[in-house]
Amino acid sequence: MPMPRRSFLAALTALVGSAAAAIAFRRDAGAAEEDFPVSYTEDEWRKRLTPQQFAVLRQESTERPFSSPLNENKKAGLYACAGCDTPVYSSETKFESGTGWPSFWAPLNEEVIGTKTDYALIYPRTEVHCATCGGHFGHIFDDGPQPTGKRHCLNGVALNFVPGPTSVG
Repeated sequence: MPMPRRSFLAALTALVGSAAAAIAFRRDAGAAEEDFPVSYTEDEWRKRLTPQQFAVLRQESTERPFSSPLNENKKAGLYACAGCDTPVYSSETKFESGTGWPSFWAPLNEEVIGTKTDYALIYPRTEVHCATCGGHFGHIFDDGPQPTGKRHCLNGVALNFVPGPTSVG
């Protein structure tokens, strides 16, 4: 006997709600397990960051595409975490991806970033964050240019540009 439409919709709503809760729990649990060298309370982060920076860096939000001035930046220099000022990307690895977000084919080195699996859109993606403070930068995709084939698609609001040398040291 077929399920009445109302019962089907109620069951579907319950399934989606419990899946979303499980995913949210998994994301929160993953973030809570990590300790970072730079750490502040939520109130302290809110005082240090703009509301948009807080939403992206601390709550894993995404800025609107094509809204960051860093997307068009072609100057030589370093891109640092807006939360803790750790240099994380160089203008030498920046490229135009056409996505509307600043994109890089590699970080300065693998020690300055961290990654984890993000289930926010149900399917798994690789989330990239600052290894010093845990601030969310964006995601890494496998459709970038050589030599890595990676695209670090980042929120511009999560970064501060420092003009000058393109490497640390």
